[in-house]
Amino acid sequence: MTGGSAQLEDGRTLEYVRAGEPEWPVVVIHHGTPGSALVPPDLATAASERRLQLVGYSRAGYAGSSRHEARDIAAVAADIGALLDTLDIVRFATIGWSGGGPHALACASRMPARCAAALSVAGVAPYLPDEFDWMEGMSSDNQAEFAQTLEGGSALDESLAVFREVILALGPQEIGSIKDVFGDLVSDADVEAATPQITAFLLGNIATGLANGTGGWHDDDQAFVRPWGFDVDAMEVPVGIWFGDADRMVPARHGEWLGSHMPGARVRRFPADGHLSLMLSRSGELLDEILDLAGGKW
Repeated sequence: MTGGSAQLEDGRTLEYVRAGEPEWPVVVIHHGTPGSALVPPDLATAASERRLQLVGYSRAGYAGSSRHEARDIAAVAADIGALLDTLDIVRFATIGWSGGGPHALACASRMPARCAAALSVAGVAPYLPDEFDWMEGMSSDNQAEFAQTLEGGSALDESLAVFREVILALGPQEIGSIKDVFGDLVSDADVEAATPQITAFLLGNIATGLANGTGGWHDDDQAFVRPWGFDVDAMEVPVGIWFGDADRMVPARHGEWLGSHMPGARVRRFPADGHLSLMLSRSGELLDEILDLAGGKW
């Protein structure tokens, strides 16, 4: 696995990692909120078996990527376009997990000539309170976080800073269960799926993303509840929507809404899966799905 930073036109930098052979088809991975460019080891292994190259990156404001305050979801497409140009990559497919889901859809919407397919895994839906209760079914911690997001002010940043301190102080050896990290955010399905390796990866991914502060996390939260900058119902490329019924971070209602508002989307519901298990226990299935959506290697 290699890595580096891409220079963007506005002077910002975007940190990235790359796993696989340069001639293999590329899948861009959008991490969750919070998170970083690090890609799950099982996903990298499954990609290598399928001769696929993974490109992960740290979204603006996370880890070594410069912050882009007041960004909307659609802004990520320009960043990814510049990153791919730097790496001499023309075509790609993309997968976004959790907070990365909307960003994968943004790339599909804004770059239809380059994006072969997109898959949103346990991804949030637009904040449209007149259409559905966006926070219904979320854990109490998530509901509190987004209530603070909607209120504005300093409360959100104070809460995110507390979580950051806890994460940076934890070592894998101090974690008896994934609940020690995520509390009531995780379901029984997630606890069962969280092997020591998965737990260590999640802790490292998040700690890396928050090493330089919580700016990216703040900006993600604000972007979720504001207009996204593109229409989800006007996709020109194949799109998949995956969601689980045991998800306490992004409830199944989000996946239902996305699926019902995206004509032609391939929607898959996983009754027994939670937020973590859906992404981190199905690496091969995820890549097979994106390959199938794209109609084979692109």
